[in-house]
Amino acid sequence: MRSFALKGLRGGALAGSAALAALLAAAPAGAADGPKRGGTLVVSMNADARSLEPGINRDANSDSVVNNIFEGLVGYRTDLTVGPALAQSWTMSEDGRSYTFTLRDGVTFHNGDPLTAEAVKWNWDRKSGQEGWLCARFFNGQAGGLKVEAVEAPDPKTVVFRLAEPSGLFLTQLANIQCGMLVASPKSAGADGTWTPIGTGPFKFGSWKHGDQMVLERYDGYVPSSEPGSGYAGARQVYVDALRYQIIPDADAAAAALKTGAIDIIPQLDTIKIDELKAAGMKVMAAPGLSWSALLIQTEDPLLSNPKLRRALAQAIDIAQITEVRTNGLAKPNPSGVAESMRAFSADFLDWPKYDPAAAATLAKEAGYKGEPIRLQTNRRYVGMYDNAVMIQAMLSAAGFNVQLEVLDWAAQLDNYVNGRFQLSSFSYSGRFDPGLMYAALIADKATAKWAQWGDPEARKLLAESGTLTDQTARAAIFRRLHAKMKEEVPIIGLYYSPTIEGVNPALHDYKPWAAAIPLAWGVWKG
Repeated sequence: MRSFALKGLRGGALAGSAALAALLAAAPAGAADGPKRGGTLVVSMNADARSLEPGINRDANSDSVVNNIFEGLVGYRTDLTVGPALAQSWTMSEDGRSYTFTLRDGVTFHNGDPLTAEAVKWNWDRKSGQEGWLCARFFNGQAGGLKVEAVEAPDPKTVVFRLAEPSGLFLTQLANIQCGMLVASPKSAGADGTWTPIGTGPFKFGSWKHGDQMVLERYDGYVPSSEPGSGYAGARQVYVDALRYQIIPDADAAAAALKTGAIDIIPQLDTIKIDELKAAGMKVMAAPGLSWSALLIQTEDPLLSNPKLRRALAQAIDIAQITEVRTNGLAKPNPSGVAESMRAFSADFLDWPKYDPAAAATLAKEAGYKGEPIRLQTNRRYVGMYDNAVMIQAMLSAAGFNVQLEVLDWAAQLDNYVNGRFQLSSFSYSGRFDPGLMYAALIADKATAKWAQWGDPEARKLLAESGTLTDQTARAAIFRRLHAKMKEEVPIIGLYYSPTIEGVNPALHDYKPWAAAIPLAWGVWKG
C-alpha cells in the first residue's frame, strides 16, 4: 500500500511548531493615545445566523451574535476559568447541592425593564422545558450526572439553583457557550411563538437583512460588571457605536474586503490567507483554539458497527499529515476530547492507533470488508471540513476502502448529524472549555440521542462519574480512561484543534483573539 503526499493541497510559508508562537508574539499593541468612541465594527461571517434565540437552532455564527445581545449569570474568561457576568457573586452550600447567585446592581433589559431574579427563573423554566434545546441533557441528569432540581427567586436580587447531587460541572455548564444559558427579557417570547431579542448586553438588536447583514447598536443603558472584562465574564466596555455582521461566504471576497477596509475582522481565517493578508499590511492574530475537527463514524451502521473495521479506518488515516496540511504547522494532531490548552491534558491523550495503511488493509480484511461503498459527507461552506474529507478519502482509498464523497449544503449535513443520518462525516465541534463538555457532546444513549457518537454504557458511566467530582486530578484520570477506551472502540476519529487565527484591520486597536474563536466587540476601538 502507498500513502499520499498531500501537502500541496494547502500552501503557505508558516510551518513548524514555532509558527503559532510567532503569530502570538507578533500581535501589536493598541495606539498610545487611548480609546476613542464611535464608528461601526464590521465582522465578516461565512453564513447567516440561524436564530437569535440563545441555545435554540444554533450554530457557531448564532452563538457569536447572541452573546453580544445577552449575558448569562456567569461566563468564561479568556483563561478558560468561569467568572461573573450578570451575577456579581455566588456561594455554594456546604453539601455542594445549592448555588446562590446575587445579581449585579443597576442592570436593565434593552426595553428599560429592570433585571430581576424572577426574569432569570423565567428563562430557566422556559428553556428547560423547551423542545429543541439540545443542552437539556446536561442539566437533567442524562449526561455527566448534573441534575438541576429547582431554580428559585427568593427576592429580586437572588437566584438559587438546587442540584440533586454535587457537581464539578455546574458552573462550567452554566457558562457553556453552546447551551445559550443567557438571560432574555420575558417579553422576548410572544404569545404567538415569535421571538424578539431583548437582552441586557452592551449591544441591542438593530436590523437584520437575511443573507446580507445584521446590525447591533450600542445599548447606552448598559451597566457593566465591577470585575475587569475577560472573555464573556466581567465588564463589557463598548466604544463603537454599532456592530455589523457582514455575510461573506467566499474566503477570497472576505480577504479583499478586509484589505479595502470594508470589514474589520475575519474570524477563523484559513491559513492559506495568512501570507496574503500580512503582505497587504493587515494584522494576522492568533490564539490556541478549542474547535475540534474530527471524522464522525456512525457506529450503528451495519458495516461500521464492527469495531475492528473502525480501527482499520483509524490506521489508514494519517492525522499528523492532515493536521500539518490544514493548519500549516500551527497545530499538532490530537485524537482526544482534551485540548492541549485544557488543564487536564497530558501526553496520554495523544495515544492512538499508528498510521499504517498495510496493517489497515489487513485488519479490514479480517473484519470481513469486501469493498462495500462507504459514503463520507462534507460541505463546501467550511473549507477545513471539505479539505479534511478530500484527504481522508485519498488515504482510505490508498488502504483499499471504497469511499465516496457526498458534498451537501451545510444545513443538510448539520441536520444529518443531529439525526445520525450518515456513515462517515467530516465535522468540527465548536469550542468546549472543559473535557467534560467535549465528551458530553459525543457520549449519550444512541437510542434516544441520535446526535451521539458513542453510546457505550461504560463510557456513559465514566462521563457521569466525572461530572460528580470537583477534584481536577481525579477528573483527569477518568478522562484518560475514556480516551483509552475510545482508542479501542474508535467511535470517532479526532484530528486536531484548530488554532484561532483572525485577520484584523490595522485601524482596529486593543483587539485580541481568544480560544472561543468568537470576536469580542468590547474593549476595542477604531482610529
